[in-house]
Amino acid sequence: MAVTESAPAVAPAAQVRNPTGDATDQGGGGYEAILRRQSQRESAARTYARSLPIVPVRARGLTIEGADGRRYLDCLSGAGTLALGHNHPVVLEAIRKVLDSGAPLHVLDLATPLKDAFTSELFATLPGELADNARIQFCGPAGTDAVEAALKLVRTATGRDGLLAFTGAYHGMTAGALSASGGATDVRVTRLPYPQHYRCPFGVGGDRGAELSARWTENVLDDPKSGVTTPAGMIVEAVQGEGGVIPAPDDWMRRMRRITADRAVPLVVDEVQTGVGRTGAFWAVEHSGVVPDVMVLSKAIGGSLPLAVIVYRSELDAWEPGAHAGTFRGNQLAMAAGTATLAYVRENKLAERAGILGARILGRLQGLAAAHPCVGDVRGRGLMIGVELVDPDAAGPDDLVPPAAPALALAVQQECLARGLIVELGGRHSAVVRLLPPLTLTDEQAAAVLDRFADALAAAERAHTPTTGAPRTIPGPSH
Repeated sequence: MAVTESAPAVAPAAQVRNPTGDATDQGGGGYEAILRRQSQRESAARTYARSLPIVPVRARGLTIEGADGRRYLDCLSGAGTLALGHNHPVVLEAIRKVLDSGAPLHVLDLATPLKDAFTSELFATLPGELADNARIQFCGPAGTDAVEAALKLVRTATGRDGLLAFTGAYHGMTAGALSASGGATDVRVTRLPYPQHYRCPFGVGGDRGAELSARWTENVLDDPKSGVTTPAGMIVEAVQGEGGVIPAPDDWMRRMRRITADRAVPLVVDEVQTGVGRTGAFWAVEHSGVVPDVMVLSKAIGGSLPLAVIVYRSELDAWEPGAHAGTFRGNQLAMAAGTATLAYVRENKLAERAGILGARILGRLQGLAAAHPCVGDVRGRGLMIGVELVDPDAAGPDDLVPPAAPALALAVQQECLARGLIVELGGRHSAVVRLLPPLTLTDEQAAAVLDRFADALAAAERAHTPTTGAPRTIPGPSH
């Protein structure tokens, strides 16, 4: 179906289309009743369902069809999981082959041909210096499980306990991962300033701000009175996603590598959301040429199914048998789907395509910013893009940039949904509209996304008087 066609009329409320295409009554009141039952039955922790009140029943590529008959362009992509979009033919074929083969679906950590193929394909994409001397640990099914494994690994290997992490970070929702994330409160983690150009913690931005961040890091580690002993590791995102789509400067990433290497501190890079071509390189660390000691991988590596691993230098492999395990670490369907996805992205040069198309999208969004004072900043890398919305009228005399406008961002998200466009919010105050389209996005589809976003932005700006308000607690990120 063409992405530029208008959404069809809403289906009758008593009818719900099931994934096979026929209309059925699902036991009470159609899609509105499904949403109502979800609200009544599911926990208050649900997130995306609050801001995206739709019932998906069919999907292909960029497009989702809801049970109400409406079609949506999905620029959330499972929080970055769907590198090839929904139900890509190579992914479906890989899954069908496993199902038809009679292969076991659950194998714990036993060796299988599917696991061997996945590991080989994954290693073929890694930075060569790491791949030549790497071990892989299959973890639980979510990115946060892999973060936990990485933190446990460096603590085991070094015999040290502390951790260096960064302001604005997001590494997952389990206890250890949360302790290294930006919203942590009671932790054993030393927080370092992440470089930002727009909202620089030092008020200078650019190369100078990144230099000050690096100097602060060195001082904390070298000052005998800093209160920080040599840590077990440093964990960093090459592009902060939930933190507001903030790419780390390449020179700064190289500086972090030198700082940690010189002090025998393992460098852990969280590539859960940035990996598999998302930023215009297969792995975001490739932009800077940094080779970390540990890479944390999930989301797109499973081809839309749950899979999480860490890949690390063999010198760190200090595990005792069973020291870190997970019942579902042998997800055969995910390995097959992941192998197909990794190979398709590599063979079709989708990372390079993401870089070219992402730069084009950023250019048009920057044009929008010139016409809309409420757009404070446009940033990103590849097809990982953020638009920070601000209240230009609320800036005080000491403000270097206007305050964030989370209520306006929420209004833009709602206006986008009304126009059949799914976007996410993020950033420190949930004031950054995030675009994470699939890497298979076409030029035509990109134009349709931008047209709908521009229309939604104008509508929200007309209808809304921005206020800074309190930070919104939803939608929550996903690891």
